[in-house]
Amino acid sequence: MTSDVLDPAAPAPVPGQTDAPFDSALSERYLVYAMSTITARSLPDVRDGLKPVHRRLLWAMRLLKLDPAQGYKKCARVVGDVIGKYHPHGDQSVYDAMVRLAQDFALRYPLVDGQGNFGNIDGDNAAAYRYTEARLTQVAIDLMDGLDENATDLKPTYNGEEEEPELFPGLFPNLLANGASGIAVGMATSIPPHNAAELIEAALLLIDDPTADDSAIMTKIAGPDFPTGGLVVDSAVSIAETYATGRGSFRVRARWHIEDLGRGTWNAIVSEIPYGIQKGKLIEAIAAIINDKKLPILADVRDESDSEVRIVIEPRSRTVDADMLMESLFRLSDLEVRVPLNLNVLDARRTPRVMSLREALTAWLDHQFIVLQRKSQHRLDKIADRVELLDGYIIAFLNLDRVIEIIRTEDEPKPIMIVEFALNDRQAEAILNMRLRSLRRLEEMQLRKERDTLQEERAGLEALLGSDARQRTRMKKDLGKLLVRYGQDTKLGKRRTTVAEAAPARDIPLEAMIDREPITVILSQRGWIRAMKGHIDLASKNGAGTEALKFKEGDGPAFAFHAQTTDKILLAAETGRFYTLGADKLPGGRGFGEPVRLMIDLDGEAGIVDLFPASRSERHLVAASDGRGFIVKTADLLAETRKGKTVVTPRAGARMFRVKPIDPLADYVGVIGDNRRLLVFPIAELPEMARGQGVQLQRYRDGGLADVTSFVFAQGLSWAMGGDSGRTRSEPDMGPWRAARGAAGRMPPNGFPRDNLF
Repeated sequence: MTSDVLDPAAPAPVPGQTDAPFDSALSERYLVYAMSTITARSLPDVRDGLKPVHRRLLWAMRLLKLDPAQGYKKCARVVGDVIGKYHPHGDQSVYDAMVRLAQDFALRYPLVDGQGNFGNIDGDNAAAYRYTEARLTQVAIDLMDGLDENATDLKPTYNGEEEEPELFPGLFPNLLANGASGIAVGMATSIPPHNAAELIEAALLLIDDPTADDSAIMTKIAGPDFPTGGLVVDSAVSIAETYATGRGSFRVRARWHIEDLGRGTWNAIVSEIPYGIQKGKLIEAIAAIINDKKLPILADVRDESDSEVRIVIEPRSRTVDADMLMESLFRLSDLEVRVPLNLNVLDARRTPRVMSLREALTAWLDHQFIVLQRKSQHRLDKIADRVELLDGYIIAFLNLDRVIEIIRTEDEPKPIMIVEFALNDRQAEAILNMRLRSLRRLEEMQLRKERDTLQEERAGLEALLGSDARQRTRMKKDLGKLLVRYGQDTKLGKRRTTVAEAAPARDIPLEAMIDREPITVILSQRGWIRAMKGHIDLASKNGAGTEALKFKEGDGPAFAFHAQTTDKILLAAETGRFYTLGADKLPGGRGFGEPVRLMIDLDGEAGIVDLFPASRSERHLVAASDGRGFIVKTADLLAETRKGKTVVTPRAGARMFRVKPIDPLADYVGVIGDNRRLLVFPIAELPEMARGQGVQLQRYRDGGLADVTSFVFAQGLSWAMGGDSGRTRSEPDMGPWRAARGAAGRMPPNGFPRDNLF
């Protein structure tokens, strides 16, 4: 039985402390943090395209009266007001946000007009906020238009001392025009900038036809319009799919042209770089490509930029193809990048979701119709207030003598006037506050004219609020005025980014990436490989041949041949697998080289059958030790990975034995076995395969294949004679040895080498 009496030794409970499992307490608090990050920091609102920090910055500048027509004020003043009244976060983060709003290479339509050093496209930081000054741009004024007309709600600031707008009501389509980027908890947003004129035209289309689909929207919006220009090289289908889903990316290239220097020489001039790329780092990356010799056809890169971007790319020689050079740089550097689109925004209910382009435009338009209604209602209320006062003034003029008498004779004239003339308190107070100069006859006429004008305006506003068609007409009229300011014929509104599908990607030859130099590849008997510069005399015995090279004790040369650094080297193993090595990646000729088995996944027990450059022949004859073989294209021997590629699958007990190049003119195959039987047959009897065991070349009772070759039947067979004489011997008539494939063959001609090798 447990006791209900508290343990007197237990510590007293702490006020406000509760017992809860750690994991649930942590998850609840992290969820609160995550939602705060998503809704109040990282994601923009679909209605005005701003995050809270940007909205508070512009609001503070508005209250400081930093209009475009006014003078500049120190950014430190703005930042101080923002962090002191509205946004209690670090001053540097607030200033960084302000700097971005002023950078014409970061925002398509800057919201802040900065004076001083606000950074540059090279990636240099802005000066400290005590040195820089700022004011609002006309774009920001358009974005905040309506704040004085109750177009949006105000909410208390974090300490309850001030008020700030929940969002901006202006008609400028800021979300898509300037774009946004941000990383929240578990989600992110990335919206590239667009052309405001195209967005307005698309909005006009949606007003006329609210059911217009994505394809109709795409007739108005070509694609992103970056402040740094450049070219979007995606296809129209790809762009349409990206906008329809709200997710995807755009391939953006630098804009370049050829500058003729005379006498056939030229340079490539880059005048616009992709959005979001720092020019300084881009040039450093291209210089690294030159230093690392990744692109030998590129000689130099220079930055000759001033207020305009000018990057000079110098080719190695005048014969270099300009398109090939730039295609290579597009692949190797940030002269071509992918700009992501993730249209993840907060909707009208402050719920984060990914929208399509059409949905974002529709949500923005819905907000603008609400703003129009609120502004109209606000104006109606103002008119009602003014008409109420005007009615009181007119009553006073009609009974001017009596009003003056009441004011002169009564100690409390207001109650008497209210009763006698059926006025309300507000009208009576206004009459009592009138100045003597307002008692002129002209003033009475102006009051009646003003009341008639206001009543006419009220009738129009009431008709506007009662008709959706009138609201659509009014919206189109307001958007038309905005289109004049940001139209394609204006300096600010002119499209900067060209949208054009790029031509199919060209295959860049290997020679463009690697310096073509002669080398001599040497593989030792124990599998150590190296590449010596130049083509050494392999047959020399007096200091230049392979015999004069240094090898480890007990080792010696196995394979040696001439190649180029641009070649692919093929290694054939007894298992039937082929491995590919880059000649430019082989170890240098100093020392003994490196074990080739460290470069490929070659079984330690498997012997090496052959090593040769892939350029040796277009086709090869492969044969196993049991006399089976076939023809394979050299392209089918190339492997992409360290594991190699299985080409020959020998039968049990056999192994891959020979890999011989096929002369393009060869029409016959010669085969000789360990039993010293020679057979020749037409090469047409051999199948061409990519993988397999092949067919029987020659039949054996004992032993197996000794050697195989291809030759031209009309020229006969030739072979080297023994010794150092260097003489050869030929047998022009091979008719006696001709038979069907798979026959046993007969003894070779007199003088044929005793080692049975062709």
